[in-house]
Parts: sequence; structure tokens; C-alpha cells
Amino acid sequence: MKNTEIVISDKEMLKATNSMRKAITTKHKKVSNIPTPKPFIKKKMGLDYVEYSYMREIADKEYPGWSWTIQKTEVLGSEAYVVHGRLKWYDEGIWREADMVAAHRIQKKRGTNEFVDIGNDIKASNTDCIKKAFNMYLNIADDVYRNQVEESEMTDKQKDELLKLSKKANIYDEILNKIENGTIHGLNYKASLAKLKRLTTGVINEKLK
Repeated sequence: MKNTEIVISDKEMLKATNSMRKAITTKHKKVSNIPTPKPFIKKKMGLDYVEYSYMREIADKEYPGWSWTIQKTEVLGSEAYVVHGRLKWYDEGIWREADMVAAHRIQKKRGTNEFVDIGNDIKASNTDCIKKAFNMYLNIADDVYRNQVEESEMTDKQKDELLKLSKKANIYDEILNKIENGTIHGLNYKASLAKLKRLTTGVINEKLK
């Protein structure tokens, strides 16, 4: 009886773990797909970046209760200020934490070793670090930092659309088999859809002759 109870407990724990993992994945994909408003996208030295205020707003909304702690700082001579920080956030039922390191160049007056504003450089290094953590671990502003990954798994709606067209093209079994064995997937869905539409049009035209 005791062994049976342990097995049941393990199954329930596995089910809960899988459910939590799925919830976390869904949440991060949702955040990753949030388009960053153009007014918050700036450019520096030819590269796009996102303002901290926007990233913090999304973090507050999607991961309430997050916190940021500076673990260590370091000055690289008179060239750069380095921050090692730790982000902690509540992720669909569990607390998670991860570290990030970032450096910011110390600005000097042209032709001298005199600092422009060392306090601002220290602040900027911490901001850079937390922004990197927001993007790396919370998927905020993935569209700007080029971290979005195309979805390889099709939705049920996409599958139904392909199967519906495959019936009209008289190749239902072939398409169903390709969906089930992974030959047709999210990454080539649009191309497969376009091909089926062409085949469907051809079948209809043949019937009209």
C-alpha cells in the first residue's frame, strides 16, 4: 500500500511539474511576442536599444515581485565600470534567480584623463546590466534584441487549415502523415499553406473545365 501511495505521489508531482513547465514556456513566449513601442526604441552607435523605463514597466506587469541585487562591482582601471547583478523573479509558481554581468565605459573629456561624470557611468553600468537580465531571462524586448525564435510547433488552428485544404486537393492522408511525423511544422507552415492553396486552385480549375 505504501509503495502504491509513493507511485501516485510521484505521478502527481510529475504532472504538476510538467504543468508548471508548460505555463512558464507559454508565459515567456507571450512576453517575447510583445511588440516594443517605437517611442521606446532608441539608437546608439548604429544599434537599437530599448529604454529602461519600458522594460521595467513590462517586468512589473508580467513578473510582479521581481527584485535586483548588485552582487559585485569592479573598476577596470580608469576605462570601465563593471557590475555583477542578480535578478530574482516569480515565474508561474516558483521563484527563480539568475546572474548577469555588464560593463560601461567610463567617459573622459576629449584629450584628457578627466572624467566627465563618473556617477552617471556607474549608474549606466547597472542599468545596462539589469536590461540585459530583463531581456535574457524575462524575454522583454526580444523583438529589438533579436532573440525571438520562430515557433516550430504548429497550433491546432494551423493544422486544421492545412488538413482542410488537403482534402480539397485530394492529398489528405499525405498531409496528415507529414504533420504527424514532423515533416510539416511551424517553420515551414506558411510555405506548405501556400503550396496547398496553389494545388487546391488547380484542382478546382480542372473540375471547371
